Amino acid sequence: MATTNFSSEGNQTTFKNPYFCPAELTEGKHSQLICLIVVNIFLSITAFLGNTLILIALHKESLLHPPSKLLFRSLATTDLCVGIISEPLAVTYWISLANESWNICPYALVAVDLAGFMFTGVSLFTLSAISVDRLLALLLGLRYRQVVTLKRSYVSVILFWISCIVGVSTMYFWNFVLL
Repeated sequence: MATTNFSSEGNQTTFKNPYFCPAELTEGKHSQLICLIVVNIFLSITAFLGNTLILIALHKESLLHPPSKLLFRSLATTDLCVGIISEPLAVTYWISLANESWNICPYALVAVDLAGFMFTGVSLFTLSAISVDRLLALLLGLRYRQVVTLKRSYVSVILFWISCIVGVSTMYFWNFVLL
């Protein structure tokens, strides 16, 4: 399946691959790709270690209100998944570009996009929930512990994950059908 790109001057460029894996992308850029790969591996290890330590600290901490603790755990888990899943997938994509492995490149790109959009959505939902949680703590005062319960927080976090997984996969396949 070829994709044709027309410029404003009437020039026409045809790519054999509809995904962003053209050979023209890597011409003369191997050193930049290697630098991206090394930096991303370092960030992946840092994200893994840092968020693992945060999860351990949250497990040992008992002074936080349990619903707030759950929201912080959800955010740390999302960031941990970025370090374990998204960044290694991005490294795989860049390695496939550097090695000109055009059979792996489109699949790696799709996996990077899906994981990235999903974890970004969950992180944004969780950050918003933490902000609302803090606002409710200020506004409700003593009623806060009765209104914000652990069960409601679990339901919220589960809905965040489900809506992001379903939403991202639906939008991807919907766009894929339209191509």
